[in-house]
Amino acid sequence: MIKDITFITVNYAPEDTAIGLYTSQLAEFLVTKGYNVSVITGFPYYPMWKIPENYQDKPRYYTEVINGVTIYRYKFFVPENRNFFYRTLHILSFNFGNLFNLKKVRKADLVFCNIPFTTNVVLGLFLKWRLKAKLWTSIKDFEFDAAYESGLLKQNVVTRVFKTILYKIEAYLFTKSDIISSISFKMVDRIKQKAPRTNPVFFPDWVDVDFINPENYKHHSYISKDKFTILYSGNIGQKQNWEVYITLAKKLIAHPDIEFILVGEGAYKTELLARLEQEGLLGFIKYYEPIPYEDLSDLLCSADLHVLFQKSDVIDSVMPSKILGMMSSARPSVITGDLSSEVARHINSSQGWGYYTNEDPELILNAILTLKEDKNLQTEIGKKARAYMIENFSKNMILNSFIEKIDTL
Repeated sequence: MIKDITFITVNYAPEDTAIGLYTSQLAEFLVTKGYNVSVITGFPYYPMWKIPENYQDKPRYYTEVINGVTIYRYKFFVPENRNFFYRTLHILSFNFGNLFNLKKVRKADLVFCNIPFTTNVVLGLFLKWRLKAKLWTSIKDFEFDAAYESGLLKQNVVTRVFKTILYKIEAYLFTKSDIISSISFKMVDRIKQKAPRTNPVFFPDWVDVDFINPENYKHHSYISKDKFTILYSGNIGQKQNWEVYITLAKKLIAHPDIEFILVGEGAYKTELLARLEQEGLLGFIKYYEPIPYEDLSDLLCSADLHVLFQKSDVIDSVMPSKILGMMSSARPSVITGDLSSEVARHINSSQGWGYYTNEDPELILNAILTLKEDKNLQTEIGKKARAYMIENFSKNMILNSFIEKIDTL
C-alpha cells in the first residue's frame, strides 16, 4: 500500500506557475488525504530565472516544510544566458547537487519524477532501487524534442549524433519506470514511439474551476473597462510565434477601442520588447511583469479575448497548461499551431473558439473584429469553454484519479 511519496521536480512552491504550481497542488492534496509527502527540488527561480531575495541567503542545502510537505532544496545553477549550453549546465547542476538530498529520504513507497528534466529519472531510479519503491515518471514536456524543433539546438552532424545518444538514454529511463504518464494523448503516443516496451497513461494537468471563476472576480487594474482587451499571459519564449502576434497588433492598432495586454516573463522577453519598441507597438501593447497566482483569476476573467500563438513545428511536445486557465475564465480563445495537434482537438471539441494555422492572419483578424462587435457571441463561446473545462479538466476530478491509480500499485 502506498503511504510515503517523494516528488523529484525542478519546480515547486513558492513558484506559482506551470510545473511548480501543479506539483505543489498535487503534493498538498495528497497530504490532506493522509499521505506522507516529501519533495526533492531546487531553489525557486521561475519564471524570473532568478532566485528571490528571501531565498538568496539560505544555505546551499535547505530543508523547509510548506503546508505539511517536507521540502529538500539544493541551490543549483540558474543561468542568465539561457542558450542550450547553459541550460545543460542548469540541468546537470540540479541533478548532481540533489544526489546528496536523496540520502535524506528514509522511506518512500512511490517516487514521482517530473520531466522536463529527463535526467530527474536517474535520481528517481536511485531512490527506487535503494528504498524498493515504485517509480512514476510524469512527462510535462519533451525538452530534447522542443530544443530541436524550436531551433534552440542547431542541426548538424554533431548534434544529430548527440540527439541519437540522448534519445537512447531517454528510452532506457522510460522503460525503467513502473508508471509513465503524460498530459496529452498525443504525447502518450510519442512515448510509445520512443520506448515501445512502455505502457504510458494519460494524466493531464488540471484547472481549479472554483478559483478561476468568472462569477467571482474583481476587474484587474491592468485591463481597461472601456476597451476590447486581447490578453496574452504566460511564458515569453521561443516556442511561441511572435510574428503572428506582431502582425495582428499592427493591423489592429488603428482601432482605438482595442488594447493588447502582455503579461509574463521568459527567455525571449528582452528581444520581444525591443522588437515591439522598434515596430512602434509599445503603448498599444502594454507589458507587465508576472502577477501573483492569487490575482490570476482577476486578470484572466477581466480580458475579452485570450491569445496563444504557437510555432507550427513544435507539435505535441508541449500541451500548454495556460489554455486551461484561459478557458476556465469563460472568455474566448484564439490559438494557432498545427491543425492536427491535440490543442486543436480540445478547442474544436469545446467550441471555446478558434484554432488557426500561423498562415491565417487575415482569418484571425476578421474573427477578432467579428467577436469584438458581438457581446452575445462572446458570452456564448465563453460558457462553452468553461463547461468543457469543468467536465474534462477540473482539479478535484483529476487529483482523485491519481489516488485511484496509485491504489492499484
